[in-house]
Amino acid sequence: MEHFRELMERAHGGDKTARDALVSENLGLVHAIARRFEHRGHDREEIFQIGCIGLMKAVDKFDLSLNLAFSTYAVPMIMGEIRRFLRDDGMVKVSRTLKENAYKIAKEKERLTRELGREPDLSEVSAATGLGTEEIVMAMEANREVESIYQPVYERDGDELLMIDQLCGGDGGREEPEKEAVLNHMVIEQLLGLLEERERRLIRLRYFEGKTQSETAAAMGMTQVQVSRTEKKILLRLRENLS
Repeated sequence: MEHFRELMERAHGGDKTARDALVSENLGLVHAIARRFEHRGHDREEIFQIGCIGLMKAVDKFDLSLNLAFSTYAVPMIMGEIRRFLRDDGMVKVSRTLKENAYKIAKEKERLTRELGREPDLSEVSAATGLGTEEIVMAMEANREVESIYQPVYERDGDELLMIDQLCGGDGGREEPEKEAVLNHMVIEQLLGLLEERERRLIRLRYFEGKTQSETAAAMGMTQVQVSRTEKKILLRLRENLS
C-alpha cells in the first residue's frame, strides 16, 4: 500500500516513471476487461490499447484521500473508454444531436429519480428536458448500445433482472475466465461495503438468493412497494459510485 501511495504521489507530481509504473502494474485489469469486448469487429489489441487510455486517465484522476481501492475506481473508467470507442466507431453512426439529447435525457432522468424516489415517466422527462416524447424515444433507441450495468434486461410482474445480476455468470454458455470472475467479485464486494447492513441484506436477498420483491418484503417486514423504492435508491447510489 505504501509503495502504491508513493508511486501515485510521485505520478501526480509529474513523475512520468512513476506514472508508467502504475500503468504497468495494473495492465491485468485492462486485459481482463478487454476480453469482454471481443468479437465486436475490432482487433483485441486495438481494444486493449483503448483500455490503456482509460487506465492512464484513472491514474491521473485517482484521489488518494478516497477510502477506495484503485481497481474499483479504474474498472469503470477503463470500461467507459472502451464503450465510448465502440459507440463512436460503430457501424451505425449516431448523429451529434441524438447523442446530445441522449446525454441530456440521462442526466435529467437521474435527477428526477433522486427527487421523486422513483423512475420518472415519459411526460416528466419531456417536461424536464424540453424535448418531445418522440424525440426522447428516438434518442434513447439510437443510443441503446450505451448500457448501464444496472439496466433492466428482463421484467415480469414488477420484478426486474439487471445486467449486474449476470456479472458472475458465463457468456453465451462459456465459462468466464478466472481473472474476470475475481475482478467482478472484487468490484461487487467493494460496492456492497458502501451499504448499511439492512441495505446489504435487501440486495443479497434480491440478487444473490434470487428472491422476488414480494419474498424479500416478507423476509424483511416491508411492503413490496417499500422494497421496490428502496432497491431503486440503493442501485442509484451504487451506480453513482461507479461513475
